[in-house]
Amino acid sequence: MRLSVVMAGLNGAMAVGLGAFAAHGMAGSDMDYARGLLEKGAHYQLVHAVALAAIAALVHHVPDEKFLRLSAYAMLAGILFFCGSLYVIAFTGMSVFGAVAPIGGFAFIGGWLLLAAACYRRFG
Repeated sequence: MRLSVVMAGLNGAMAVGLGAFAAHGMAGSDMDYARGLLEKGAHYQLVHAVALAAIAALVHHVPDEKFLRLSAYAMLAGILFFCGSLYVIAFTGMSVFGAVAPIGGFAFIGGWLLLAAACYRRFG
């Protein structure tokens, strides 16, 4: 689960950087839509970076970590597809990438359900 910790740190740093850019580097009402997309992507990325760190911490308490590993991969896929599509739209205006966002949303949901299953198997 070393990957989860590394990815948590990298995604957390990226989310903070992009959020700061949205707040300070995208001034003007003409940037409202793009800034909103960037802020939403950064928010979801940061939340899931924290979740990745929590998953890495749980590994030591859950003997069969298969569901935890799958949960981490699903959350990483969610960051890539959901947040990534929002970032592409914000920076390029290519709204066709909006069709990719639901894939990331389903990956996030799957990641949380896998985390719940792993904890239920261990503590339930």
